[in-house]
Amino acid sequence: MADESLKDFISNVAGDTYLRVEQDLGDGFVRLRTAEAERRQAKHDIRFVEDIVIEMLRNARDAGANTIYLATSRDGDIRTLTFIDNGSGVPDGMRDLIFEPRVTSKLETMVMDRWGVHGRGMALYSIRSNSQSAEVVASDTGKGSAFVVTVDLNELPERADQSTVPVLVKDESGTERVSRGPHNVIRQVLEFALEDRDIDVYLGTPTEVLATLVSIGHQQNEDNDLLFCDDPSTLPICTRPAAAGDAPELSRLATSIGIPISERSAHRILAGGIRPLRPTISRIVAQKPVSDDSSVDIYRDRRGLKISEDDMESFARGMESAFQPLADAYYLNLAGLPKITVSGNSIRVRFDIDKTS
Repeated sequence: MADESLKDFISNVAGDTYLRVEQDLGDGFVRLRTAEAERRQAKHDIRFVEDIVIEMLRNARDAGANTIYLATSRDGDIRTLTFIDNGSGVPDGMRDLIFEPRVTSKLETMVMDRWGVHGRGMALYSIRSNSQSAEVVASDTGKGSAFVVTVDLNELPERADQSTVPVLVKDESGTERVSRGPHNVIRQVLEFALEDRDIDVYLGTPTEVLATLVSIGHQQNEDNDLLFCDDPSTLPICTRPAAAGDAPELSRLATSIGIPISERSAHRILAGGIRPLRPTISRIVAQKPVSDDSSVDIYRDRRGLKISEDDMESFARGMESAFQPLADAYYLNLAGLPKITVSGNSIRVRFDIDKTS
């Protein structure tokens, strides 16, 4: 307490510059204090809402989750993100401490993946530093977690196009990858899911995610165990909504895990009026990539249409006959059968002329 009073006194007298600087090196150079350097690093780490999404997904993965739900909604300039997972959970006494710098459960290990190093104890600190609020709304050891992050888009922007679904393609070896599309939230989720195939990630609106939690909860648990559970808070986070006996209880349980919904929406979910989500990867059908040559063999177009050799030759002969009146009128000779190619949504017929005749 005395230390805090001393800091307040120094700040009032010298301004906060003193508290941000460890050493004045002269000529305009200073050595920042650790806290100030961390604050600046945190501001640099998160530049878009999409950065929060990938950091939270990595956090759930490192907590041992194999199922992650992301409910996202926007009200004016406020974006709300609710992350629910079935990982190892956060002890009650650590719910706020995990947002402090350098706090991590990875003492002996850290993770290096396509997004860089994870395990420095800075991700959650960076998220809270760049968002309007970030908190653990429900969690317990071994029961998973529910995080809610709200972002003022005037302070931290998101990609302008959040509706376009990225294009997923398969290469010749059958490996799926994202080919194109804006770097929006769904693309971040899809790329993460492709990187960690053992993790199912569900992305949707709050009501869609809640309907999915209810559906999967019933699939994975006996109905008697759910309906006769006196205290749903003893259940894993992901299972709790399935224990609701009626709409008011579902609304209450949903709110307790960071998905506030009305009783009307709860009625629709229990009545089966909202379809549960499928994992993000299974919702996006991979296409076979087009070769570098924009021409596509007529034998198989993008829809997988196959034409036999005989039919192809017959079609070319028909085009040759159709060309004959023009050839007779202008004294033209074909240099072979017409060439048929498919490009985009069009079929092209090319007639090569023999200029030696």
